[in-house]
Amino acid sequence: MRLTTSLPMDANGVRDLAQARHLQQLGYDAVGMADVIIGDGTPGWDPAVVLAAAATATERIELEFGVLSLPLRPVAWVAAQVQALQHLSGGRVVLGVGIGGFPGSPFWRAVGAPMSGRGRWTDAALQALPGLVRGEPTRVGEAEVTLGPAAAVPPILVGGNSEAAMRRAVLYGDGWAPSLISPAGLAPKVARLRELAGELGRPVPSVSVGGHAILVDDRAALESFIGSLVGMHGMSAEEARDIPVTGGVAQVTDRLAAYAEAGADAVGLGLDGGDWMRQAEILAEARARLSR
Repeated sequence: MRLTTSLPMDANGVRDLAQARHLQQLGYDAVGMADVIIGDGTPGWDPAVVLAAAATATERIELEFGVLSLPLRPVAWVAAQVQALQHLSGGRVVLGVGIGGFPGSPFWRAVGAPMSGRGRWTDAALQALPGLVRGEPTRVGEAEVTLGPAAAVPPILVGGNSEAAMRRAVLYGDGWAPSLISPAGLAPKVARLRELAGELGRPVPSVSVGGHAILVDDRAALESFIGSLVGMHGMSAEEARDIPVTGGVAQVTDRLAAYAEAGADAVGLGLDGGDWMRQAEILAEARARLSR
């Protein structure tokens, strides 16, 4: 199973890029960076900048956008950043994309991002991105654009739990990236993903699940996360308690196995609570046990 986690961040930013090297040493496949800039004072960091910094601190580990909100940015700008990061990193980019989760927030309004029609915007961007990254003349709106230097198109993972997102992944992506979903909730969606691929005559995308883990004894962090799922995502308390990954190595191994059984090829978990380093080690050991 492919394994990703994100760098620990606080109000002062990424605390230490040496932690990206530590993830590489622990055998993680990728270091991820979320795109959550709200504009109300909540800390949020530009993922392209953070991943570029991580690229300079590492040699092998992949650099994953998890996921980039396409409606926030002109597609030509996204392509130029991907090209630069591909060259800077030696082709280690994994491009997770989605329609964005905070339309109407201060940041969205400040940059003039669309608050409706985000699916159409994202579809159009995904159609243009591969040609732009490859340095081919590509029509974007009223302009024909050719960007250079050309780069390899990275694997594209399409985020979102809806059927529209699954269809988008089948049509334009290499993988589907649902988030905040339990193994029990994932299994029927993976079955539907395979049906959609058959209906559309396309290959079945890989499945990369995103979520959060709290692998230390931090009751306050756990309750805060569950509360955010209820308050921001409209989940019931019972449903929300099934989402975070908790426990020690054995429990985490069982959870990764359950995701694999449900159809996941990869799991990416943000590590909440204290002692990030220890949590990263627990997660890496759980994946190693799963592979034995």
